[in-house]
Amino acid sequence: MRIAAFPKCYLDDIVAGKLPLFQWIEMARSLDVEGLEMYEGFFPSLERDYLARVREAIEAAGFEMPMLCCSPDFTQPDPDGRKRAVEREARLIEATALLGGGWCRVLSGQRYPNVSREQGVAWVLEAFEELLPVAREQNVVLAMENHYKDGAWAYPEFAQKQAVFLAIVNSVEDREFFGVQYDPSNAIVAGDDPVELLQKVVDRMVTMHASDRYLTPGTSLEELRQADGTLGYSPNLCHGVIGKGLNDYDRIFAILSGAGYDGWVSIEDGVNGMDEMRQSVEFLERMRAKYFGIGRS
Repeated sequence: MRIAAFPKCYLDDIVAGKLPLFQWIEMARSLDVEGLEMYEGFFPSLERDYLARVREAIEAAGFEMPMLCCSPDFTQPDPDGRKRAVEREARLIEATALLGGGWCRVLSGQRYPNVSREQGVAWVLEAFEELLPVAREQNVVLAMENHYKDGAWAYPEFAQKQAVFLAIVNSVEDREFFGVQYDPSNAIVAGDDPVELLQKVVDRMVTMHASDRYLTPGTSLEELRQADGTLGYSPNLCHGVIGKGLNDYDRIFAILSGAGYDGWVSIEDGVNGMDEMRQSVEFLERMRAKYFGIGRS
């Protein structure tokens, strides 16, 4: 098991160009991690020369780039929109390979009001069928995340709930170039049990995001439930240092260890700054030592 960092605390600034990506890479030298995970919105260009510069900077700082986080929208009612989403994801799979990554995140798309579950699942599976040959050619694994919502989306994730997520994952037979990107906090946001979901997907897990959420005093999960049974982003449900929130990481890591998981765990937190990210790194190092017998890098 190896640890990577994803700069959630600076996500908007990097996307907007307020914090140059190359500056973030230099800042990350202060973190005791092996990898830096990237997001598609970080790149003003997907040209080979530019991506080569990014890869060179990542490697010069002593890191690998394990996964490229992408947010394709395969459930758009407009067929041209779905086609563009597939074409864009294909380019991002190629970008992942150029950056030296082995995994490219995929999502289902948005939960549009007039798209049925049956139709949405069919569209997502059609997109995966088109993309898997590209993944094989580039030697990149598609990693489907149990996601909440991309920041640029109007609607939450189509496959936010466990039942829909599993319906899609279990319909993809390919186990070499398709797997699960697991995020326990997103299961909480969906109103599902993170441990229950992990037990159902651990045999197909290829990557993981580690984050944590906590409730503000006087708030309960039941109070945050919406009419459809899911949880939305509420100011009463906050990000925090990993290990101090709602996730039972001892149970999570015991399951991972028992299953022989040997992939990456990326810190998707630190929204309150680098100090909290360092605390999260230290927590994951303790979990790694406890359950995998791996000391500090």
